[in-house]
Amino acid sequence: MIHGELYHQDEELFELNMQARDKLYEYNHLTYRDLDKRKEILGGLFGDVGENAFVELPLQVDYGFNIHIGDNFFGNNNLTLADAAQISIGDNVLIGPYTGIYTGGHSIDPELRTKAGAEYAFPVTIGDNVWIGANVTITPGTKIGKNSVIGAGSVVTKDVPENVVAYGNPAKVARQINDKDREFYFKDRKTPQRFFNQLASDEVFHR
Repeated sequence: MIHGELYHQDEELFELNMQARDKLYEYNHLTYRDLDKRKEILGGLFGDVGENAFVELPLQVDYGFNIHIGDNFFGNNNLTLADAAQISIGDNVLIGPYTGIYTGGHSIDPELRTKAGAEYAFPVTIGDNVWIGANVTITPGTKIGKNSVIGAGSVVTKDVPENVVAYGNPAKVARQINDKDREFYFKDRKTPQRFFNQLASDEVFHR
C-alpha cells in the first residue's frame, strides 16, 4: 500500500484504521481549550509532529502513521488527511478549513474496483512555507513546492512549483510570488511598517 502497489483492505489494515479512529474519537471530542491533550493525541497518532503544531477540531485521517508534519504547522477545522500513502508536510505550513489531502484511489476498471476491491495510494508532499486556502482538494501523487500559495476551492491534480500562486480546477500557476506581495498584503492594502520591523528583528511569530 505504502509503495504504490495495488491492494485491497484486509483485516490487518482495517484494525489499523480502527485504532486511528479510536484516537480520532477522543481528539474530536476534546474541549477547544484542552490544548495539552490535543498535542498528546497527535503525537501518538501521526508518524512525526514538529514543534508548535496545531490542528483544529474536527480532524479526519485514515491511519495516522503515514502523516509527517514539520514545525509551526496550522491545520484549520475539518481537515482530512487520507494517508494510505505518506503525506509529508514541511515547516510553517498553513492549511485552511475543509481541505482534503488524498493519497488513495480505486481502480477505474469497474470489475477490479467492485469484485477485487482494487485500491492504490501515492504520496503527497508539501514544501516549507506553503499556504493552502479553504476547500482545497489535493490528489494522489502530487507535490507542492516551497513558499507557494494554493487558492481557495482549488483542485490540485499536478505538481505545483516553488514560489507561485496557483488556483482553479484543475489548479494552474497564475503567477510568481514577487516583491509586490510584500508591499501589498491584499489588493491595494499596504503592509504596515510594524510588520517590516518584525522581519528585521530576531523575533518569530508563533500561533
